[in-house]
Amino acid sequence: MTKVVPVVTRASELDAQTAQSGDCVRKSGVSPQHTPAKNIWFGRVSNEPGHRSPPHHHEHCETGGYVLKGHGRIYFGDDYKEFVDLHDGDFVFVPPFMPHVEVNMSTTEELVWLTCRTPDNLVTNFDDVPDDQLEGYRRA
Repeated sequence: MTKVVPVVTRASELDAQTAQSGDCVRKSGVSPQHTPAKNIWFGRVSNEPGHRSPPHHHEHCETGGYVLKGHGRIYFGDDYKEFVDLHDGDFVFVPPFMPHVEVNMSTTEELVWLTCRTPDNLVTNFDDVPDDQLEGYRRA
């Protein structure tokens, strides 16, 4: 019988060899790429002040997010005209195949999320949209 033990990924060992979207930087702590996990991707996602992702979706994955610090906004819907704002302590669920843009609304503070996705961090990026199409968004 194989011994089962917890697998720890130290803060200094987060894996950046995962799918990315523009200025939105994803680093996995638990993923099929570097742990025995088979059905979950769990990591830290950050956006520098004023940075955002291009439009993308996460294929058939269900995504849960938690804002550790900052003011995030997720644009979605026709021409990305709809949005939800998130602040420290907020959770969000993003359904599979939902095109969206993830934004750091602050031009001075980093945005940090914890993100959990099943079964893996799949990302399909789309053609970018102009900044002025995203209501209220501005770069640093």
